[in-house]
Amino acid sequence: MDNRIDDTSADAALASVANDYSRLLMDLFGAMAYGELSAFERLSSDARFSPTLADRLALGRLAVAEFQHFELVAAHLEGFDGDVEKAMEPFVASINAFHERTKPADWYESLMKHYVMDAVSRDFYCEIATLLDNDTRDLVQQIHSAETQSAYLLARLESALAEDPRLASRLALWGRRLVGEALTRTRQVSLERGVVGKMLRGADGAQLEAEISRIFARLTRNHSYRMNALKLTA
Repeated sequence: MDNRIDDTSADAALASVANDYSRLLMDLFGAMAYGELSAFERLSSDARFSPTLADRLALGRLAVAEFQHFELVAAHLEGFDGDVEKAMEPFVASINAFHERTKPADWYESLMKHYVMDAVSRDFYCEIATLLDNDTRDLVQQIHSAETQSAYLLARLESALAEDPRLASRLALWGRRLVGEALTRTRQVSLERGVVGKMLRGADGAQLEAEISRIFARLTRNHSYRMNALKLTA
C-alpha cells in the first residue's frame, strides 16, 4: 500500500514537471513567434521609407527572412499540437506596448532599433536554449544563428555615421534607451511567466534572481560590444 502511494506521488511529480516544461515551451515559442511577426511588419514598413532602392531591397529581404522564422516557430508548435495564435496571445500586449514606447523618429533610428532588438532577442533566446531539449535548442539556433541581418545593419549604420557624424550622439542615446526598455520588458515577462523558474525547478528565490541577473548581465555586456563596434557609447 505504501509503495502504491509512493508510485502515485512519483507519477504526479513527473506529470507536474512535464506540464511545467510544456507551458515553458508554449511561452517560449509564443514570444518568439510574435516577436518574429512584429519584426516582419516593422521591416516591411521601414523598407517603404528607405533613402535608397538598395536599402529598400535589403530591408525587404530581411523582412522575408523574419516571416520565414515565424513560419518555422509556428510549424514547430503545430508539431506538438500547439496553436500559434493562442501561444502568441499572452505576449501581444507587452510587445505592442514596447513598440509604442520606442517609436523611432526617423529611418536611421528605425535601423538602430532593428540592430539592437535583433541582437538582444537573439542573445536572450540563445541563453534560454542552452537549458532546453535538443530539438528546441536546434530550432532557436537555426533561427538566430544567421548573422546576415546583423551584418547588414552594422554596415549600414557605419556608413550612415561616416556620412553624417552628427548622428552619433543621437543614435548612441537612442541605443541606450532601446536596450534599457528591451531588458526591462524581457525581465518582466521572464518573471511573470516563470520562464527561468520552470527551467530551474527547485531553485529558491535567491537562486532564481541570481541566475536571471547573470543572464541579463551577459545581455548588457554583449550590447556594449555591439555599440563599441559602431564606436558609440553604450
